[in-house]
Amino acid sequence: MTVELIHPWSGEVGYRYDYIGAAEVERILEAAAQAAPAWAARDLDDRGALLRAVAAQLREQRDAIAATMTADMGKLRREALVEIEKSASACEYYATHAIDYLRDGMIATEAHRSYVTYEPLGCIFAVMPWNFPIWQVFRFLAPGLMAGNVAVLKHASNVPRCADAIARVLRDAGIPEGVLGVLHIDNSMAAQVIADPKVKAVTLTGSERAGSAVASTAGKHLKKCVMELGGSDPFVVLDDADLDITIPAAIASRFGNAGQTCIAAKRFIVTPGIADAFVARFVEAAGKLAVGDPSDEATTLAPMARADLRDEVHDQVLRSVAAGAKLLIGGTPGQGGSHYPATILDRVVPGMPAYSEELFGPAASILRARDDDDAVRIANDTAFGLGASVWTTDKARGEAVARRLQAGATFVNAIVRSDVRLPFGGTKTSGFGRELAEHGIHEFMNIKTVYVA
Repeated sequence: MTVELIHPWSGEVGYRYDYIGAAEVERILEAAAQAAPAWAARDLDDRGALLRAVAAQLREQRDAIAATMTADMGKLRREALVEIEKSASACEYYATHAIDYLRDGMIATEAHRSYVTYEPLGCIFAVMPWNFPIWQVFRFLAPGLMAGNVAVLKHASNVPRCADAIARVLRDAGIPEGVLGVLHIDNSMAAQVIADPKVKAVTLTGSERAGSAVASTAGKHLKKCVMELGGSDPFVVLDDADLDITIPAAIASRFGNAGQTCIAAKRFIVTPGIADAFVARFVEAAGKLAVGDPSDEATTLAPMARADLRDEVHDQVLRSVAAGAKLLIGGTPGQGGSHYPATILDRVVPGMPAYSEELFGPAASILRARDDDDAVRIANDTAFGLGASVWTTDKARGEAVARRLQAGATFVNAIVRSDVRLPFGGTKTSGFGRELAEHGIHEFMNIKTVYVA
């Protein structure tokens, strides 16, 4: 099957490629199985040196990779460069810290010696999304490789060149053949790959629907999995928040990456003392975002990755307005490509798509709360539980609110973001398992007890 990629800004066909067949899939899986024992047998210093070489190659090839990201999914060039550097830093982080994370853990019992040791599982099958096409891969790949695992990657169908760029970086860094295989396959073949006995675990970042399907198949075959799924993160603005800090953060969190971020702020929950001032300044700042070619440094709001994604967000906006939401700005699709303007809906209440559904694009919902307790209630009134932020000049007050929010990560006076030093993941329908930090490297390892009487 031939896939056509439509350039997000121009709307023209930018690239064509073919999915691979079952025989090529089997060849790539067999190469991973053959590479796994030798890669696991390398000592940590050796693997660490190769991960540092990967970081160096990411930086050396950053301009070409950034251009590929912009062409494939419309990412702003400046955002692409930040993503590449973050991926390189993750490689260096695990090259440095894996020795501590994987050290045998001695446990005092009546035995002569008893301890926990960590062993790689083997081949991880990764199903990755298009919105952060480099970082999302390295978020699992850097700890996975340092743990001694190998991987096969099914990237999103609209970022095939990003997948190939990652494979090229690893090859140029000296990573052995088979340690990372790229599978250009359609979704229908994913179940076949999960079922293959050469695959030992599965990781997915994507939608609830995709996560449910992949996790069900992994469960059927008794394979460990980590799911990082959707989010509708609350951005709780308490009445003493400093708007000079809060407004720029709100703009960055909602409209960065054209709003196509699982941990973007999507529901802005405002309390009475500050609500009107926040909304007025938020609308003013959003109106200053510059739409344009994502490769142009003057552009501050990128196009969405695909026209169908833009249409889905627009439909959610229209249905919310029809249900009574007040459209303050935006709401009209751009001409050509997949542009959607910065859009803000006020007076969003239960029963509206903008209240209960994830808006995966540059559209924000304003929800008005009576007080702190009501803000917490509204924030938790969602099926999602990925991230949340609280904004206040009283840190103790903000921390108290943050601890009551149902999310995998809560931030006070900072936008939600992934940080290689901190565990990342969600609760409720936002998924399970953790990536990054010490927790992430242990997810795909056999945590083995050794007891010597």
